Amino acid sequence: MTLAQEPTLAHRVRTDFPILNQEIEGNPLVYFDNAATSQKPKAVIEALQNYYERDNANVHRGIHELSARATEAFEGTRDKVARLIDAASREEIVYTRNATEAVNLVAYSWGMNTLQPGDEIILTVMEHHSNLVPWQFVAQKTGATLKFVEPTETGEFNLDQFQSLISHRTKLVGVVHVSNMLGCISPVVEITDIAHRYGAKVLVDACQSVPHMPVDVQKIDCDWLVASGHKMCAPTGIGFLYGKLDLLREMSPFLGGGEMIGEVFLDHSTYADLPHKFEAGTPAIGEAIALGAAVDYLSNIGMETIYAYEKQLTQYLFKRLEEVPGMTYYGPSPNPDGGGRASLVTFTNATVHPQDLATLLDREGIAIRSGHHCTQPLHRHYGIQSTARASVYFYNTREEIDRFIAALQETIEFFSSIME
Repeated sequence: MTLAQEPTLAHRVRTDFPILNQEIEGNPLVYFDNAATSQKPKAVIEALQNYYERDNANVHRGIHELSARATEAFEGTRDKVARLIDAASREEIVYTRNATEAVNLVAYSWGMNTLQPGDEIILTVMEHHSNLVPWQFVAQKTGATLKFVEPTETGEFNLDQFQSLISHRTKLVGVVHVSNMLGCISPVVEITDIAHRYGAKVLVDACQSVPHMPVDVQKIDCDWLVASGHKMCAPTGIGFLYGKLDLLREMSPFLGGGEMIGEVFLDHSTYADLPHKFEAGTPAIGEAIALGAAVDYLSNIGMETIYAYEKQLTQYLFKRLEEVPGMTYYGPSPNPDGGGRASLVTFTNATVHPQDLATLLDREGIAIRSGHHCTQPLHRHYGIQSTARASVYFYNTREEIDRFIAALQETIEFFSSIME
């Protein structure tokens, strides 16, 4: 068998994702909405089902067999996540409902108790609302000032502007690792190095990077990093916060209640050790266990392998898009090998509104996203209200890209004909 004839990564894993084998209005499903959420392999679904069918019990609170098994699997995921991102210890991984809650944890536990009038927070115009709105709350309550890095003309992180904004008044830099609209990859290692020279902390939103490429918090040296499970083949309702151990120890609890306590008295309480002091109440046990199954699944394939294959898809996607007339694309062009950006493309068309485009493509069985993608300030920066976005993952194929391009061209031609 020649290299060209060898099955792609997607062809090898497709049977692991039952949902991808269905039809929408008589057409095979093409799922290109992976930046919003990923599909789940059978191993993840089975892990969740197995917990509820065999091991359903509360964690940390019982000495019986079911509780012991549930606790072992629940805490085992923490070790898997730590290895995935190269955290120094399992205590640096805090379970949250999602990345939004993880950012809010840092904003309320650290930001509200640390920042003062005159302090500055640097964010980017590219930030997802989840890494913007919490810091607006913090600024309003503490008197800190928000500053913003705009994208370059090519739609990338503007390092020169960042260096002009940062000063010894800067206490936090919040930056998206991979933009969910522009697809650009921020130079987080360099950003963190510059921020630390000024004594600022760094929070990295890694929701669009952890599922798609190797991410190493030791190399980045960020103070916090957040990610959501549902974008990396895990269920909804589970995410995580990574934080440097000493910093997490200094931070006060975010929520109060059971699980996060050491001892409780009528007038005061002491708190549990890390990471449990940030995990009040009964956690999403089944979802956390399924997250562990998702990490196993991705790790068995290899993040380098996933990233390499997605670069091939990106190169092919952009090459085929050159055939489509009247398109405006946002974000940098890929390198010749498909690298240099994420495996997504955000666009508008001169003839068709993004929502109309997504609606008609759905009738062909092709799922893409339309709207502002939780980046309204970024859309305003470009003078637009909404865009269409196609985002691929390692289980997508070139054949699906061909179907997407054909349906996209037909849709544009249809609207062009009725407007004549």
